[in-house]
Amino acid sequence: MAAELKKQYNPDVLTCLANLSNDEVFTPPELVNQMLDFLPAALWQNKHARFLDPVTKSGVFLREIAKRLNEGLKTQIPDQQARIDHIFTRQLYGVAITELTSLLARRSVYCSKTANGQYSICRGFTNTQGNIRYQPISHTWQNGKCRFCGASQEVYDREIALESHAYEFIHTDNPASIFGKDMKFDVIIGNPPYQLSDGGGSGSSARPIYQWFVDQAKKLQPAYLLMIIPARWYSGGKGLDQFRTQMLSDQRMKVLVDFEHSSEVFPGVDVAGGICYFLWEKDHSGLCRVINAKNGIYEESFRALDEFAVFIRNAQAISIIHKVWNAASGLTGLNQRISKRQPFGIPTTYAPTQAGIPCWFTQKLGLLHVHAEDIADTDQLLDKWKLLIAFAPIAGQTDFSKPIKFYSTESTRIAKPGECCSETWLVACAFDTEQEVINFKSYLFTKTVRFLLLQHVISQNITRRNFSFIPDLGDYKTSYTDALLMEMWSLSADEWAYI
Repeated sequence: MAAELKKQYNPDVLTCLANLSNDEVFTPPELVNQMLDFLPAALWQNKHARFLDPVTKSGVFLREIAKRLNEGLKTQIPDQQARIDHIFTRQLYGVAITELTSLLARRSVYCSKTANGQYSICRGFTNTQGNIRYQPISHTWQNGKCRFCGASQEVYDREIALESHAYEFIHTDNPASIFGKDMKFDVIIGNPPYQLSDGGGSGSSARPIYQWFVDQAKKLQPAYLLMIIPARWYSGGKGLDQFRTQMLSDQRMKVLVDFEHSSEVFPGVDVAGGICYFLWEKDHSGLCRVINAKNGIYEESFRALDEFAVFIRNAQAISIIHKVWNAASGLTGLNQRISKRQPFGIPTTYAPTQAGIPCWFTQKLGLLHVHAEDIADTDQLLDKWKLLIAFAPIAGQTDFSKPIKFYSTESTRIAKPGECCSETWLVACAFDTEQEVINFKSYLFTKTVRFLLLQHVISQNITRRNFSFIPDLGDYKTSYTDALLMEMWSLSADEWAYI
């Protein structure tokens, strides 16, 4: 009978939790331990080290840290109860994101939803919350937005029974005061909420907020900061330009682990652009250890993250970009030719007219009309032959580890002189002759050019800056093929195979 019981499946309950949403994802214990393995082993034998999870959900980070400390402090605090009391009361701290997750976290860490309850394994607390606190917080409205997180007052200024998503850790100018005194933490670790609706009520109108948690944690000056966040900050995301610049230029970034598809770490969760976690170390200065994970295969390199204005996932892609631009020295990037968004000032919400200037609307609507007085032709594109490319050519695709159809006949149009387009399209090029546009299209349709484009893409939306790794050849008097580009840029057979 005992042998049969040993064979029974006994899963970790924290691997079985359903996620609150794609924005508030529970972290699997296996992933937590992968992250903890990057911390120095000496921390687990340091009875004075303090750990903070400022975005506690299931409590898994604190629970796994407690396991390691319990083992590492055996010789210093031999009595197990005394050791547990010391770890939980003096070393582990959490800030829950909701009242529900505070109860869940205490249950998984203290084995009781109340820290001082009858079944709590810690005997050192005299209050119900212990060191895993939850404090309801209100947004601070200023000109219709929360001054801390940018939440929309129209969306989140609502009755108290509804979730406000006002997270305590980022709704203060002084995060050190949350625990009632200026507490110092050696390690801050967690998986913050990812985004908030900015008024549209869908993922396409959501604003990232995870960057605020990273910035707030750095204010506390821990020795180590470990956080798992979406990877869209590499090159895109609303309001992330400053965050991206700071992350890439921060010499304290010691490790960056990149997962092209989120399902590798969060089964059943689809986060556009993938997921990453990083180790920031206060005393580190130098190259970052970059680990790329794809389909269970890990590739490692040491890099300066700020070599480019965006982060390129794979080191082999970087060498190809270098080779292309060595051969294309003196040329400008194609981003300078691609139009701005709304090239003719016609928004997607514009109601087509029965007559007027021909205008390409969505792929489904096709060629309709707009009033001539509504057009803004500041770049003098209207009277030229034009190649129109879709602003969202892979709408709905979020897994960039799979083949991506950039660009195709369905997602491009050749517009004649006198025709314009709505903001559904960008103008990729404009020439005096149709043949030049056709030749430019042949260049854009090569696998080599699309490969260079995809090194700058991490979401379904494309803007002119995504084309900065592609040389603008200037002369499109002839058609282009991959074989011609390989010869022009001296690409090897191995590099072509990778492309």
